[in-house]
Amino acid sequence: MMERTTISLPPELHKRLRIMAAERGTSMANLIREAIEEKTAERKPELRFLGAGASGHKYTARDSADLDFKPTSWR
Repeated sequence: MMERTTISLPPELHKRLRIMAAERGTSMANLIREAIEEKTAERKPELRFLGAGASGHKYTARDSADLDFKPTSWR
């Protein structure tokens, strides 16, 4: 099943899209789907969670005996 959406295009872009669809023997909707697929396939996901739990120490597990750990309240 496909989701339906509405877009607004400048007249010149709409004309070029209509001509391209006719030349290729496909629909304007199909060309738009292909363009969106290509554009979104290039997008690399943002990994915002990386570093969220960073302690500031590079080798916490390996060097844990050398760390001066002082617990702090979470409140």
